[in-house]
Formats: sequence, C-alpha cells, structure tokens
Amino acid sequence: MKAIVYTKFGPPEVLHLQEVEKPAPKPNEVLVKIHATTVVKEDPDMRAAPGINGLLKPRHPILGQELAGEVEAVGKSVTRFQPGDQVYGFSMYGAYAEYLCMPEDGALALKPVNMSYAEAASLPNGALTALPFLRDLGQVRSGQSVLIYGASGSVGSAAVQLAHYYGAQVTAVCSTGNLEWVKALGAGQVIDYTCQDFTQNGQRYDIIFDTVGKRSFAECKGSLSEDGIFLTTVPTPGVLLPALRPGKGGKRARFMAAGLRAADKKRKDLVFLKGLVEAGQFKAVIDRTYPLEQIVEAHRYVAQKHKKGNVVITVD
Repeated sequence: MKAIVYTKFGPPEVLHLQEVEKPAPKPNEVLVKIHATTVVKEDPDMRAAPGINGLLKPRHPILGQELAGEVEAVGKSVTRFQPGDQVYGFSMYGAYAEYLCMPEDGALALKPVNMSYAEAASLPNGALTALPFLRDLGQVRSGQSVLIYGASGSVGSAAVQLAHYYGAQVTAVCSTGNLEWVKALGAGQVIDYTCQDFTQNGQRYDIIFDTVGKRSFAECKGSLSEDGIFLTTVPTPGVLLPALRPGKGGKRARFMAAGLRAADKKRKDLVFLKGLVEAGQFKAVIDRTYPLEQIVEAHRYVAQKHKKGNVVITVD
C-alpha cells in the first residue's frame, strides 16, 4: 500500500511517499481503507523535531491522526463493525496511508450519513478537543457568556459551534478576514484581535477558551465573571499553578490533555458528534484539500499556523 513515511526529523521534505506492507487485522481489530485524513497542527511539530514521537528518530514513521474511510475486513472477534461500514475516527499515528488497522474499541464510529469522507475526517481533532474542554471542564450551559480565542482554527471553529449548541452567548476572537465566517458558525459577537484587545473592552465572560495558547490566565482574569473559568490548550506554568490554587472570587484556570483521554470516551464523543451533524447542528470546516502526494505542501501550509478550520488529505 502507499503511505507517507519519514525516518528522520526535519523540514517537510523528510516526508516521502513509498510502498509499505499492507496491515492485516488482529482478532480485535478492523482494517480501514482510508479515503481521507488531515494535517493537524501537531503533525508539523512531530515531523520537525524530537519529542513525543521519539528522540533519535521517529518512533512511528507514519503520521496522521484523523481518518475517514470504509471497513474492508474485521478480525474474528469483532462485533461492532462489519465490512462495508463507513467510519471515521482518531488514531495517534498511521493515517497518512491507504490502510490502517484499529482496535474495535478504539476511537472509531460510524460516519455521519450526510458527510463526505473528507468532511468526516476533518471532525475528530478539533471537535474531540473542544467538546471535553467546554462540556467537561467549563461545564458550559445555556445563557452563559463564552469567549473563544482563536476561533478560526480547527479547535476554535468547533468550539464556536459547540458553545452555540449548548445555548451560550458566543464571542469569537479572530483576524479581520475571518470575522463574518465565524459569525456564520454561531458567534453572536466577533472581535478582530488585530484591532482590539478583548481584555480591555470592559466585558466579562463566564468562560474564556484560548484554543491556541496565546493568552495567559493573568491577562484574562480581569475579563472573567466572578466564578469564571479560563480554559487553554497549552499547559504553561501560568495556567498550571492557578489550576492547582484557584484565585479569590472563584476565578480559575483549567487545562486537560484532551488527546490522551481514554479511547472509549473519544468513541462516545464521536457518536455524539455524528448525531449533531446529522441533525444539522454541527458542520465540517475545511480550509484546503490536498492529495496524499502533496503532503509536503500541506505541511508547509499548516506550519504557517494560519489555517482556517482543517486541512484535508485525500488518500484515494
């Protein structure tokens, strides 16, 4: 099968297309023929330098976390899926390929019937981060005032839609060119960060969700309501220390490693998202689409950190 492989850390050019052995499912696994995957913001980091994917060389030579495709074969003990099922899901590695084996009880669910493979592949990373942050850490509820910082990214665009779904009054912070676009996703108010600093506008928010790790709890504390909560995807010391010792007045900061949550929790959230999509309450946000052969160009684009929503890779 075809796959994008890298054997050393470096610039996008270390990624190359090659033939590798097609995997075979174990008794508890399903073999997915991948139709689409994505380049998430963590992929260029894992490609460029030692870290989570190894120190001396890549521990997993095939990157790719999100996927959508068709079940081609199942192991003898699998009961949840059967050949022909259209699925989507999340895997830490391996989706830059034509095929991938995943555990039956992994982060895998039936694809929304009203979505293409490309659209379905774009859902898990952003939505599987935004959902537990807002629902579980923030305990978002109807009538609250919620500010989403970095609202045009994959996590931010998902967060705007989810906060709107839960009945919150959403303020979205993004750049000039994305203001009308994020408003269409469900934001009642929009702020152009190139012209205005929301911490200086005198407004108070029940939840401030920094989806890109650009603001600190100290900067945002004055913009929180009396019992407000600051959420961020980046665990800086300025967040972790207040998280352990909440400040006076109930204002607090919270962080979670959403990608490291148990697979069963992710799977339940994928099923939940499927229901939202099919009910017309959540939609895919795709910036650009590249064929697998143009993975280098896709990595260059994502590394610029200006993508709007998701960057999809078509495999077939």
